[in-house]
Amino acid sequence: MNPLRFTTALLLLSALACRAAPERPNIVWLTSEDHGPEMGCYGDPLARTPHVDALAAQGMRYRLVWSTAPVCAPSRTAIISGLYPSSSGGIHMRSRVSLPPGMHLYPHYLRAAGYYTTNNDKEDYNLRAPANLWDASSKTAHWRNRAPGQPFFAIFNSMKSHESQIRKRPHTAVTDPAQVRLPAYHPDTPEVRQDWAQYYDQVSAADADAGARLREIEAAGLAADTIIFYYGDHGRGMPRSKRWPSNSGLHVPLVVYFPERWRHLAPADYTPGGESARFVSFVDLAPTLLSLGGTPPPAWMQGQAFAGPHAVPGRTLLFGERGRMDERLDLVRSVTDGRYVYLRNYLPQVSQGQHVAYQFQTPTTRIWREHYDQGKTNAAQSLFWQVPKAPEELYDLTTDPDEVHNLAALPEHRPVLERLRQALRSHLLEVRDLGFLPERELHARSGTDTPYALARDPARYPLELILETAELASILDPAATPTLVQRAAHADSAVRYWATLGLRLRGAETVRAQAGELTRALADESPDVRIVAAEAFGHFGTAEQRSTALAVLRGLASPGENGVFVALSALQAIEALGDHAAELHPFVAGLDPNGPLPDPRFNGYVASLIESITGKSPAKQP
Repeated sequence: MNPLRFTTALLLLSALACRAAPERPNIVWLTSEDHGPEMGCYGDPLARTPHVDALAAQGMRYRLVWSTAPVCAPSRTAIISGLYPSSSGGIHMRSRVSLPPGMHLYPHYLRAAGYYTTNNDKEDYNLRAPANLWDASSKTAHWRNRAPGQPFFAIFNSMKSHESQIRKRPHTAVTDPAQVRLPAYHPDTPEVRQDWAQYYDQVSAADADAGARLREIEAAGLAADTIIFYYGDHGRGMPRSKRWPSNSGLHVPLVVYFPERWRHLAPADYTPGGESARFVSFVDLAPTLLSLGGTPPPAWMQGQAFAGPHAVPGRTLLFGERGRMDERLDLVRSVTDGRYVYLRNYLPQVSQGQHVAYQFQTPTTRIWREHYDQGKTNAAQSLFWQVPKAPEELYDLTTDPDEVHNLAALPEHRPVLERLRQALRSHLLEVRDLGFLPERELHARSGTDTPYALARDPARYPLELILETAELASILDPAATPTLVQRAAHADSAVRYWATLGLRLRGAETVRAQAGELTRALADESPDVRIVAAEAFGHFGTAEQRSTALAVLRGLASPGENGVFVALSALQAIEALGDHAAELHPFVAGLDPNGPLPDPRFNGYVASLIESITGKSPAKQP
């Protein structure tokens, strides 16, 4: 062949190959910590957020987005996986679980599609991630370091609005504390107003960080090739927002911008400067990202793509979840249809305002608790601290945006209650929610398998029966007592746990009537069952029964002997007994808070409970 013709043919083939290779947009996520839709583009008159407001004026904001969980680690777990944390087993704060082989986190799929992926810089997942998950994940990670012409996906996260920055002093105030609107649940004090004003100032600082990143893209001449998202990682960092799975803790801003060149990938309702009424959950972010990058989302992802070629019709409900928050155990699930918010409290014996040590560093938390203890709070302000909390809560956001008037017991709202109750129950069964296993039991049953795989094995995890027992236990209907007594002897330890807890929750009369069953539970092979039986007798038993119960709790409180999960449960029970367990306080004060940890991030949890019980930091161990 003529060499000139051969060369020409190669050039032609190369050109055709380049033309055939799919072009992919650059994608940037600008994220910020601990803030809700208190922004100018969402209509807040006090907000100063010019950069995101300008992005929204060119792009589109979403009216209702829920972060799945109201705290960072499980929230980010949902984002990175496209799975509800309760479904993967990563619901509990700073836990660490694995996914089955073949199920990958979204950067894996983007890299396989040719993307250069960077994260700057927070990860904080409750799922184990491979060391090479990202091309770069650090404070210096940046899209500039990609290969020439390579499409990139980059996250830039701002810590400026994080809870820790709300309480940082000294602070040069910009927002006038007198101008902030306090929610109905917060007392009106100088400390509360300063925290709220500082929150607004810190959201402005996060907005400035976003502005700096937007200028970088513009200066590099990449604005026409880059799709941009801005969102907060969960609701605002103020108490009764962060950590609580109501709208106040889950509602976040989401602004998306599609340049003209990539407008064909935009959502169907995309209107520059407009607002989308489509509901978005954080489990939707990974499928949407993959769709924009040209990769079909894996079928196992529970989210729904809302943009790109693999977008699907929107959802009609959003779901939230709360598990263990640092050292404090809880189990709450929630759902909204956009107007009503329904919460189901499966552990009504603990308050919304449990003493999470980190949360109590915020002045608002401390002054709010002091006012409650002094009898200075009204009904709306007292709700956060009261025990027991209502098993079911229902709020109408149109008339009660602060969610303080519980409609669950009102006959006229019964149809809404039952509709959302059933929708939530169906969701829990569909995603195979693992939160109904005590945390120790979750890991013990998983063994060498993964929690995700465990949840899908009905023989090892009979969720329908466990969930039904948890519902009967926590709804507090006396008519369920005979069933609970029967199930307290069931072969499955999680069924026994919930049945025994149900007897404890029904109070003194039931505990006395079922003393024989509870005595057997004190010797159960499951430490979780033993702990709830001991707490029942500790509250309502005879002197002899209480003595036996305290001996059981004493034997389970050491993390070195029992592991951190059992120790946390036992210590929380000891604290709940108050003066009834006073004789154990010297023993607790002398405990070594250190023991084998499932992850170093658990460090300090046991120590926080010891200090909360005794009022003193744990003794130094030799």
